[in-house]
Amino acid sequence: MTKPQTLIVATNNPNKAREFGAMFEKYAITIKTLADFPNIPEIKENGITFEENATKKAQTVVDATGLPAIADDSGLMVDALHGDPGVFSARYAGDHNDAANNAKLLANLGGVPEEKRTATFHTTLVAIKPDGAKLVVNGELHGRILIAPRGDNGFGYDPLFWSEQYQKSLAELTPEQKNAISHRGDALRKLMKKFDEWWVQ
Repeated sequence: MTKPQTLIVATNNPNKAREFGAMFEKYAITIKTLADFPNIPEIKENGITFEENATKKAQTVVDATGLPAIADDSGLMVDALHGDPGVFSARYAGDHNDAANNAKLLANLGGVPEEKRTATFHTTLVAIKPDGAKLVVNGELHGRILIAPRGDNGFGYDPLFWSEQYQKSLAELTPEQKNAISHRGDALRKLMKKFDEWWVQ
């Protein structure tokens, strides 16, 4: 039986879809997203770890389509907030409202000095095939949280996350610069080192 040449990225986020698409350009694989499969059941991200949430997403897609899927769960872990917002990053102040999430983060860090605003962006990627073969990788980016947003690129907490390497916020970087250092880029590079073996097995 010919193995499927379609891989579903379990996201409705066009920014994430572009990031994944760029990584798979050299493969003869069609990348689709949740937008291509409107009948996939709602995915409940109620896990307590990044891997648990990513696995739920990928497995739901595989079960609904019979095609291999890859999902990520990402979050911002702020040291001064004991790792919050963590797995709740996208829903920190409601449901996927970037402006509200950023405002809540700044409010909760009120009075915390610059040197103690250290933070880590984390991504866990989980790829699952219909036969159950599973691949898990993690990526991280260390930095700190600014006292006010900077830049118009990116999404999520990017305007508040300072990159020591570039001396800019993630939202001030080009997509290429961000992918070179980002937590998701880190995880994707690790994924690609193991992808061939997973894809053909």
